[in-house]
Amino acid sequence: MGETMQIRTRGIRTTVAALAAVAGVAAAAVPAAATTPASDTPRFLEPADLPPHPSSPWYAGAVTAGQPDPLPMCVGDALPSTTTHREYWTEYDTNAQQLTVEGRSEQWAKDFAALLRKDLAGCAKKLMQQDPDITATQKYYGRLNVEEGADVYGIHTASAWGSSDIGLFSVGRDGATVTVVRWGQMGTFQHAQVADFKATTVTAVNKLY
Repeated sequence: MGETMQIRTRGIRTTVAALAAVAGVAAAAVPAAATTPASDTPRFLEPADLPPHPSSPWYAGAVTAGQPDPLPMCVGDALPSTTTHREYWTEYDTNAQQLTVEGRSEQWAKDFAALLRKDLAGCAKKLMQQDPDITATQKYYGRLNVEEGADVYGIHTASAWGSSDIGLFSVGRDGATVTVVRWGQMGTFQHAQVADFKATTVTAVNKLY
């Protein structure tokens, strides 16, 4: 589907970190006040908008102001303090995240989206320089025609101690607002729900306003 690059990189803990962040949270619906922002505020994905899981519904945390903790791989270092985010999870190992930034201007948002795309395109190589114990394969899945556009990437990592994780990322823009969607679970590229994730990305960008 896109260019593939095999490299060695630092291990990711996306699944573990995301599940730890929601440990102890009841699988209950989020109050309407947390999921229905004002009309002039970017809207976030609902659980039903995520790629369907074969054995579990999706759950969602509140829309939260500020950078997530821990920061997501690839795009985390670029996120400003004005980031707003929402976490999603299933009853198994699959998790997701949406991060949205309202820019100072459309040009600022255009430049920021370009920076995020650059970070994603070079993520595996950068992490490889930090730790040689993980082998990563990276793919670019192309650009989606929604609002000002969205780009989709995939990264698979396998560690020397046996872990195997697949992550999908997208960067989309609507005017002065940029949103990033991340989906991850244990597995390989054959477990990546690319078509469903692309549909989720289109929904995410369309729902911003």
